[in-house]
Amino acid sequence: MGLMLVSGLVYHFVFLTAAREGWPVVSQLVKLVVRDEFAQRDRFMRENLDAMASRVGDLQGRMVKLEAMGERVTGLAGVKVDDLKALQRDAKPGGSGGPYVPLDHPTLEQLNDTITQMEHSLDQQGDLFTLAESRLFEKRLSTLMVPNSKPIDMPVGSGFGFRSDPFTGRAALHTGIDFAAPPGTPILAAAGGVVLSTDYHPQYGNLLELDHGNGLVTRYAHNSRILVKTGDLIKRGQPVAQVGSTGRSTGPHLHFEVLVDGVPQDPARFLAGGPPPAMANATKR
Repeated sequence: MGLMLVSGLVYHFVFLTAAREGWPVVSQLVKLVVRDEFAQRDRFMRENLDAMASRVGDLQGRMVKLEAMGERVTGLAGVKVDDLKALQRDAKPGGSGGPYVPLDHPTLEQLNDTITQMEHSLDQQGDLFTLAESRLFEKRLSTLMVPNSKPIDMPVGSGFGFRSDPFTGRAALHTGIDFAAPPGTPILAAAGGVVLSTDYHPQYGNLLELDHGNGLVTRYAHNSRILVKTGDLIKRGQPVAQVGSTGRSTGPHLHFEVLVDGVPQDPARFLAGGPPPAMANATKR
């Protein structure tokens, strides 16, 4: 055992000495070994680079699909050209061109450059989807803030427009619509908003006003009781008052009004499924 160990050490020492001093036979043998080792290493690196290039090519194909999807989504979300100017400024000015060199056998530097470009493109696509999500959320909010839900599940009695005043008998403008209902019937918010006021009014009695933004206000009049207070955040369909006959009223009912920039609108046009053109124009300002 000891003899084998000594023999191995001597052989190793002699081999290293021969390699260092360039003994003809040993030197050639060392060159062959080193050459084979480098060849194996190069082959291993090339196989890995080719595998990486294949994966990068697959990712580039997915990026093209993602960019096309991003264009469709931003279009549906109503993202305007002006919103994309910042992204356009990132593009290099002037023309571009040159031969197309496919990444069949790319170098490590080429792969790194391609991956860096893809990361930049992914960042831009992420920003685009975030902007589209913001626009879609704004649209959803605007829908939630439009009073197109009936405040009470009762048929409309007196509608919007000129009518014979129930007290004087003379023609007068009725600025809302009436829902006849038993006293205490729950009144629901026609849309989300903020409680603007809960004051008593000689004409409207216990009057509740909700602010829905963009100059849009709804009024709920003649209530026997108001369930919310000024400044409260209100959700669509939330109970906000109860039917009564306070103020200038001939019997228990809800008088419901919709105002845009202080001008009364026909609530029936909102409850039919969407705001009239005047409201649509107001929300764009």
